[in-house]
Amino acid sequence: MRARSHRSFALAALIRAAILRTQFPRVAIIFFPRRATLRVCSFAALAMAFCVATACVAVACIGVAAAQDMRNPKIASVPVDWSEAVAQLDSGTEPSPRSIERLNQAADTLFAKIAASPVPVLLPFNGAQLLRDTAAGLPYAAATYLIDVRPPAFFQAGPGGYDAVFSIYSRELPGSDLLYSDRIDVHISGSALLYELDEPTGIVHWPVNGGLGADFPGIKRVYLESSARYIFTRYGVPYVVSIECHDGGMRFHKISCRDADRVAIRFLRSLQVAGGTPHLQTGPAQPGVITADTIDRPQAQSPTFTYHSPGDLLPGSGMRGHSGRADYTVYSKIRFPLAEAPAFANSQSFNHWGDCDQTGRVSLGALGKTALYRCRVNEQLLVADESVNYAYPWRDNFCEHRYFFVGDCPSGLGHQGQDIRPSSCAQRIEGANRCEPYQHDVVAARDGIVLRAPGEIALYIVTNTTNERVRFRYLHMYPKYLDQDQILSGRVVHEGEVIGKVGNYQRRERATTYHLHFDMQVPTKYGWVFVNPYMSLVGAYERTIQGRGRELLLDGTPMVTGAALSGAILPGAALPGSALPASALPASVLPGSTLPRAALPSSALPSPTLPAPGAAFNVIPAIPAPAANPIEIEIELGSLNRFTSDTAGYARQRSND
Repeated sequence: MRARSHRSFALAALIRAAILRTQFPRVAIIFFPRRATLRVCSFAALAMAFCVATACVAVACIGVAAAQDMRNPKIASVPVDWSEAVAQLDSGTEPSPRSIERLNQAADTLFAKIAASPVPVLLPFNGAQLLRDTAAGLPYAAATYLIDVRPPAFFQAGPGGYDAVFSIYSRELPGSDLLYSDRIDVHISGSALLYELDEPTGIVHWPVNGGLGADFPGIKRVYLESSARYIFTRYGVPYVVSIECHDGGMRFHKISCRDADRVAIRFLRSLQVAGGTPHLQTGPAQPGVITADTIDRPQAQSPTFTYHSPGDLLPGSGMRGHSGRADYTVYSKIRFPLAEAPAFANSQSFNHWGDCDQTGRVSLGALGKTALYRCRVNEQLLVADESVNYAYPWRDNFCEHRYFFVGDCPSGLGHQGQDIRPSSCAQRIEGANRCEPYQHDVVAARDGIVLRAPGEIALYIVTNTTNERVRFRYLHMYPKYLDQDQILSGRVVHEGEVIGKVGNYQRRERATTYHLHFDMQVPTKYGWVFVNPYMSLVGAYERTIQGRGRELLLDGTPMVTGAALSGAILPGAALPGSALPASALPASVLPGSTLPRAALPSSALPSPTLPAPGAAFNVIPAIPAPAANPIEIEIELGSLNRFTSDTAGYARQRSND
């Protein structure tokens, strides 16, 4: 009877371990007379191994499905009519093409490589007057032709168009009575190519003020993704002026949208052609299709890398009852933004040590001195130890619960990007449960120019080529270190170049778990918008590890792409002869609760030992033995006694107090 009780305890403890480790793919099980050890990397494999071990008659969780294909982005070129722009610059003393050439040369001291733009560059700059002065032989300083602004904080021109950011202070505007005293960043862009996306969710259309309609026929004023935007077309080119603003008080330290409107009206009325280069055309300008081949996947299958489908968030972690959007688009053929593999893309808010992002937490006691809890939005058991997050599979969290505006999410709100954890977690002292920051290098995803003001947490890299125009944003690196390394606006960086260290900074150090936030924006007819970087990251990671990942079904079970299991159940020969009664499996068992003492037939339990850690996988040949970064759980006499992370580098015994 005592031996049977031990088996009952071990079975219940196995159930508890299954609940505790619902995220890690692949399982091997070693049974000893009074102890079971699991090495875990996916819940789907854990469920199958558990069913084999406890004599489940069938596993209805395995299905055969083909992974959806990655997709290239849809990009359209913009037809440009330079005739009107050049006519405005004609000084009457020389041919018009010579006028634009001289203007580019004069303006280049302020706007580097302005001639690289294939669209007329509109800026608050009196280019026509500069041409008249140079034609008259008068000396000039380009900065004196700026209209009510300082030289730009950022400027980039290239085959895809141009971007400029001007930092404005209300006290420097002649006649201004604005009370807002902080920096106001005004962003203007003109696009030669546009990414074709659906109308963003949550876009708000506002009436146009200040009589701008007369000067800019067809101009639109909208509020999208935290910015007031002014969208107009001139010379066939879509232009957007945007100012980040907020009408909900001063908590966000942003200018009110009403005051932003006054700044924008003044800025728009100062715009003139400052440069650019006309391209020869053999006929009327026509829109076209841009070919961007962003997909390059290894042929070999990775034995370890698995990922959930795009849009498949952790249960309950979306906004207002929504999940994500299944976007298989690879927007850019990037270099993976972390220097080393492995890496683990998963939520930093709804996984272990996460704060559940204002959705509430439920305490579930403690494992020794380590707190157990769950987020109110789901039943997933969490541990207040961030070191146990370092495992596959990956999971999209682009549309996860956040109060940030994201037009590409079903609710119009979301996270805006993807959380990525580096290869390992180093702890200052054993049992600290926190990962030390600044241990892993962050690299540039593409060649580009940095957009970042001193002291800012957000680091952008902006790329601009003939078939790609993307802004990549990095968050949670330490601003002081970025400043010291001169990672500031205007710096040119190259793909793979180290630009910082993974951190946990959010207004202060150690405010988040140790991770990198990475997101992407592309230009559309509504201006720059966030798009899901998840599949771009999957593709980049596969190239880094030189192996193709396995996509999981939307319900979290693996797609069968190798040695497929026949049907939806395990072969009968793989199962023990006696089935475990359903009543013997409690609906929910948590560590610390009373264990069931139901007398189970000995045939319901596996033999005392298996010959090797990978032996359980001999029963289920479609699942390879665990490899990268397994988590080991030891169960002894019905209690979770120890868990070990290979990346954390230590084994912590359960505390007796």
